[in-house]
Amino acid sequence: MRFLLLLMIAFAMFVPRTSASEMPNIVLLYADDAGYADFGFNGSPHFRTPHLDQLASEGTRLTQFYMSASVCGPSRAGLLTGKYQQRFGFEENNVPGLMSPAGAVGEDMGLPLNEHTIGDHMQRLGYKTAIFGKWHMGYADRFHPTKRGFDEFYGFRGGARSYFAYSDSQKQKLTRGHWMEDGFGKFEEHQGYLTDVLADKTCEFIRRNSEKPFFAFVSFNAVHGPMHPDPKDADEFPALDGKRRKLAQMALSMDRACGKIINELKQLGLYENTLIIFTNDNGGPTFANSSSNYPFSGTKATHREGGIRVPCIMTWPGKIPKNTVYEYPAIALDLLPTFYAVGGGDIQDLDGIDGVDLLPFMINKNKSDRPHTTLYWKKEIRGTIRHMDWKLLRYPDRPAELYDLSEDPGEQINLAGEHPELVAELYKKLFAWELRLDRPIFQLRRQEEVLWTDLHDTFSKPQVKDF
Repeated sequence: MRFLLLLMIAFAMFVPRTSASEMPNIVLLYADDAGYADFGFNGSPHFRTPHLDQLASEGTRLTQFYMSASVCGPSRAGLLTGKYQQRFGFEENNVPGLMSPAGAVGEDMGLPLNEHTIGDHMQRLGYKTAIFGKWHMGYADRFHPTKRGFDEFYGFRGGARSYFAYSDSQKQKLTRGHWMEDGFGKFEEHQGYLTDVLADKTCEFIRRNSEKPFFAFVSFNAVHGPMHPDPKDADEFPALDGKRRKLAQMALSMDRACGKIINELKQLGLYENTLIIFTNDNGGPTFANSSSNYPFSGTKATHREGGIRVPCIMTWPGKIPKNTVYEYPAIALDLLPTFYAVGGGDIQDLDGIDGVDLLPFMINKNKSDRPHTTLYWKKEIRGTIRHMDWKLLRYPDRPAELYDLSEDPGEQINLAGEHPELVAELYKKLFAWELRLDRPIFQLRRQEEVLWTDLHDTFSKPQVKDF
């Protein structure tokens, strides 16, 4: 009897608390290198994103949503694990050819195998899981998405690639991290424009799994370089020119792809029971693709708001308020526990995560509370802390700066000289957090830090709304 009782208790711990018919589907639409302002729902006068605008009107915009890093590799590691990625040493981008020999290099760079991903946790609840597009969590087979909690994968292992198919001769000049892959080890180039193909593959997955709960991570490489707009959009946005025009065309393609996925959910009768999130992996790299992070200063790779604050929409009919704005700070680390909770899991089972379930804060239960009073960022010597609305930036080459984001979201009025006690307090708080972190398992060459310092200075003023 004692054995049977223990067996029943153990079984109850691992059975989802929500029946399969009640478990919502989850679709994460994830852009790459988009600017904060380059969407209709965020006020762009030139870029057209009608499907995402409609999604925003049917849900909630989070206007103070952050990534845990200002570049794509670490920010994805944080999102996938629900933890500050520095806690397990994934502090920097894993860029072959630019790494210090003091740490891991080449195919040894990836998401540590002892870390559990969103995919792992959602599988545990009974979800069918898939990722489409960019992975960037390691090229080696042992880091492959299908070994990290995802039942299906269609995309590429690396951080960027062409939007058009490579020829055989082109492929031979590239590592396999650039090649398109279907599942595990089946390398075959796609046909058509990649943004469209990723939407098509996602829709196929949704159709095949319409009778069971699913989690689809649509990890677009759009609008990351290379600047490859779809030829059918060549005449679009005549008021813009150069990279800015190409970026608008690529954003239009991504919006259409998102619309196709959303429409598939509606046609199958799944939309009402699907939590949809749209967000982006870091601030827009204005220096590379002419993106706009208005009204913020900074750009990708900096810790100014323009490098870490990103657009975000959350929609779930009947659960998340329609056509509203949520203004308290949240972070991508919160997505894992949010997904786990809506899938019927108990977030107390998620040992050691840093994120929280956002839904109680966005609806009536905890609406007046903040999900976080303090948020942190770090890369090498650079460190940043946001405590309530105060933000301290620590640099290797100059005194720290202090800003009141409630009054100065563009970070133009440095108040460090007026509040030395607060500067000291936040310094200590940041250092106490850093003491809990692991050493980086791979590192960029030290001289790469000069680039980030230069970017900080070049983009120290808020950008114009459009240009």
